[in-house]
Amino acid sequence: MKRLLALFLIVAFPLRAEVDITPVTTETGLNAWLVEERSIPFVALELIFAGGAALDSDETAGAVSLMAALLSEGAGDLDAQAFATRSEELAARLSFSANRDSVSVSARFLTEDAEEVIDLLRLALTEPRFDDSAIARLRGQTLAALRREALEPNSIASRSFARAAYGAHPYGRAANGTPETVEALQREDLIAAHGAAIARDRVFIGAAGDISADDLAALLDRLFEGIPEEGQPIPERAAFLAGPGLEILPFDGPQSVIAFGHRGIPRDAPDFLTAFVVNEIFGGGRFGTRLMRSLREERGLTYGVGAFLSSGALGETYQGRVSTDNANVELVIELLREEWAQIAREGVTDEELSRIQTYLTGAYPLRFDGNASIAAIMASMQFQGFDEDYVNIRNDLIDALTLEEVNEVAARLFDPEALFFVVVGQPVGLN
Repeated sequence: MKRLLALFLIVAFPLRAEVDITPVTTETGLNAWLVEERSIPFVALELIFAGGAALDSDETAGAVSLMAALLSEGAGDLDAQAFATRSEELAARLSFSANRDSVSVSARFLTEDAEEVIDLLRLALTEPRFDDSAIARLRGQTLAALRREALEPNSIASRSFARAAYGAHPYGRAANGTPETVEALQREDLIAAHGAAIARDRVFIGAAGDISADDLAALLDRLFEGIPEEGQPIPERAAFLAGPGLEILPFDGPQSVIAFGHRGIPRDAPDFLTAFVVNEIFGGGRFGTRLMRSLREERGLTYGVGAFLSSGALGETYQGRVSTDNANVELVIELLREEWAQIAREGVTDEELSRIQTYLTGAYPLRFDGNASIAAIMASMQFQGFDEDYVNIRNDLIDALTLEEVNEVAARLFDPEALFFVVVGQPVGLN
């Protein structure tokens, strides 16, 4: 019955104007945010350990990502099969992942099994086995994925843009490494990556569901028994290095992928939310945005185009992606420059601002669609430096934006003369 309930459990969290967040501080000094929801005996817990793949050296690139994937492959006296069996017996879902900025841990479990699940999760975080057989299997999966990415023009464009943007900084390389570095990883490298990344001094915790603040505090202290106080220092911030220009990477096929962009805006900048709203008008990836209207709806040059604020913990860019026929690449680049210049010069219209305000404020509550989503949002908000009241005032902040404020930010954000392009394909007419 437990297994069936866990498999099909969907927690319907009521959409409402306010989310009641309870800050929790444990006896050992851990901090967490909790949203209680008692309607179903189910708890979601999310941990974000800052640092991520940025902690890898050039020689061990991919170690943190592989380490995180191995955390569910056995711990303590449980090998991979025994660990999976025990998770299933408890109807628990434990998952581990890494990106360039963090290692994320997700736990979903029934309230009655909370302590046993926490003990299993603590075992994974403090005594991972890193068995040779598991390393070989996941290394093989990683290498297969890297080989696929090496043949995908979008991946090639993204990696090339990152190298140009960040150079020798860890942001300039892929979080999952290269075939050469992953092939060379030893068990000792994974043990070192674990010690570097999993520590109390860098964790952000969100929880939602059928649990009180006191019970959550006790569970967290139980979970973090044996986890080191400090991990490896996080690297310095990255400077944006790519100047205006064009890089062409030959790739056979009828279409080219174009990555484009320039320096971005820090996530903690006072006008980041305004910049986010501007981008949603300009390049949010939906029909009706400036870029989609210009390149697809009016001219039929692409199936889709989008731009995004890539604001990481250590550096930021403003980027976009588009694919088009090789014969159209030169025209598309020209149009992108024109659109960039126009919004910097003229800004957006009152109608565009009003429409996006309605869309963004209406869509926001839909993110809070269950305990798992809420726990993840709680951890992410802390990781990104938000105050706990942000979730309840975010829509008010968007509605309060004026056309003058939005266009002042647009004039600073968009710099057509600074655009850097990476073209992967066989573009016609470009040198």
